[in-house]
Amino acid sequence: MTSVFANTFYWVALTSTEDAGHEFALSLSHSIKPARIVTTDEVLVEHLAFFAGARSSVRAQAASNVLDLIRNTGVWVVPQSRDSFMAGLERYRARPDKHYSLTDCISMQMMRKEGITEA
Repeated sequence: MTSVFANTFYWVALTSTEDAGHEFALSLSHSIKPARIVTTDEVLVEHLAFFAGARSSVRAQAASNVLDLIRNTGVWVVPQSRDSFMAGLERYRARPDKHYSLTDCISMQMMRKEGITEA
């Protein structure tokens, strides 16, 4: 089964028509057909945080999109856990030379664990 990881950039770009990556994200959505899209609760938290200060209609759309993703059988949303947090924190601490967010580190650890190589 081919799985592709969807990060915050991707979900933000799909949600916001004003985002510079919107057209690219749409094009990507139509051109690739993975068996499963994988994301994490942490990515969705970051996605919602991005839109927290947006006008109410955009904020509502972001929340609606997240609910749709959670219900979508073609998307696997990996739940948050203490283990995922600690694995991400370990990577975060191990790579002070990088500008990875904790969410990035959690995502990288989950991708490694699941054998996902495309994001």
